[in-house]
Amino acid sequence: MPLTMNDVERFEAFRPRLEAIAYRLLGSASEAEDAAQETFLRWQATDVERVEVPEAWLTKVLTNLCLNQLGSARARRETYVGHWLPEPLVAGDPMLGPADTAEQRESVSYAVLTLMERLSPNERAVYVLREAFDYPHREIAAILDITEAASQQIFHRAKKHIADGKARTEIDEAAARRIVEEFLAAATSGRTEPLVRLLTQDAIAIGDGGGKVPARAKAVEGALAVAKFMRGLFKPSAAKRAIAGGSPGIYITTANGGPAVVAVVDGVVVGVMCLEITADGIAVFHNQVNPDKLERATARWAAADHGEPLLSAF
Repeated sequence: MPLTMNDVERFEAFRPRLEAIAYRLLGSASEAEDAAQETFLRWQATDVERVEVPEAWLTKVLTNLCLNQLGSARARRETYVGHWLPEPLVAGDPMLGPADTAEQRESVSYAVLTLMERLSPNERAVYVLREAFDYPHREIAAILDITEAASQQIFHRAKKHIADGKARTEIDEAAARRIVEEFLAAATSGRTEPLVRLLTQDAIAIGDGGGKVPARAKAVEGALAVAKFMRGLFKPSAAKRAIAGGSPGIYITTANGGPAVVAVVDGVVVGVMCLEITADGIAVFHNQVNPDKLERATARWAAADHGEPLLSAF
């Protein structure tokens, strides 16, 4: 039976939530959109009058599509050029989903999305549905065809894995911004010592160029090594301008709810650097420069006025 206008509207009202779930599960905005659209096609093909709870049905279909996708994605990432990092979402993107609680905000942070790559597909699904969207374990069990007790066990195991991998202590947004400003000033000073003082001893920098933009094949580890790398990264050169398509404007903003540095050339986002900041200093730099993972960031960036850049790089 063809969908009525009411059936379509019911799905479209729920689509943003489906995309937000899928983004957390897959770490990719484009794949999240595809999963939500495939869920709509399944909705279109079913007898919706026999669906007792549409939201539960749609969530189950979407989650299982994402679980299948995660299996093939893991295989693809084994042959990925360099490090695979999630696609960053800049401030205001509706795909970030609910942010009413600390747990919801943390579940979409770049640090947690990266850590979720270590979880099994079922662990990731249970963690996302419970932590970010507050589904009861009874409903999660029905979605994943497991027992309620198994859902609870999987959740506690997943939460422990995430907690064990996280940086120690977070600081407030205003303090984080000041540290990012100090970082940019130090990185463009041409000196290593001011940078070292801003970093934790075990600081790490990871980049994702996807084989399309130069990025270090191995993570840079240790305060001194990271400081030298960042000093070199912000050192002007014709080669860097050629790769970026010009001299980027550098902005401080938030991505996935955390402090970030965004590089923009002629309205195109060419890099998003997400920083994980602790009470001891900057612990992690995740630098996304793969252009395929910056298209949505560019679209969202164009939708808002960000004023003048803090500085120009390269």
